[in-house]
Parts: sequence; structure tokens; C-alpha cells
Amino acid sequence: MSVLQDLGHLSSAEDFFTYLDLDFDPAVVQVSRLHILRRMGQYLKGSEIDGAFEGLSDAEIKTLCRSHLEQAYQDFIASSPIQERLFKVHKEAVAPKEEPQSNFVALDSLKIV
Repeated sequence: MSVLQDLGHLSSAEDFFTYLDLDFDPAVVQVSRLHILRRMGQYLKGSEIDGAFEGLSDAEIKTLCRSHLEQAYQDFIASSPIQERLFKVHKEAVAPKEEPQSNFVALDSLKIV
């Protein structure tokens, strides 16, 4: 099985850190687990689009994945999930709100026919 297939079968953030042999603070992972994995996925997708995986051995791919997980983890040591705004709910929480459309009709604007 390839490294990417192995990663696809992991079930927790801690499994990713263990598989990629990366030290982590459980308190940070407990709070930001989904955010760290989502950010790692963004980094991996960027590498895939850039063709970084082409022609690499499994060991090289594992090193690249480890690097991306470490980078994602560091993002959340220096910041918080709310500051990073990876998920729609966080983005919408700070988005400017549109004024609701008013269906108000003033009585003096009505004419009797």
C-alpha cells in the first residue's frame, strides 16, 4: 500500500502524527484536530496541483506529508482555529452582514382607486 493510501485509512489526528513520526502536544491537537488535518489537506492539494508527488518514492512522499503536517500543526500553535477561519462557520461569523430587505409600505404612499 502507498503512503497516501495508508493516510486515507487513518482514523484520528493522533494516528497521522504517529504514522508520520511527528511529535505533538496533545492539548493543541485536542483543540485543533480537524483544523490541522484540513490545513494539511490544503497543503497536500497544493503540492499535488504543483506536481510535487510525480516521480517521488513512497519515502519521499512520506517526508513531504510529514512536512505538510508539521507546517499545519505550527499554524495552530501560532494561531487559533477561529483566527485561521478554515471552516465556513468561522468565515461567516466575521463576514459583513447584509441589511435585510424591507417589505415596508408606508400608508401615505397608498392611493384609493
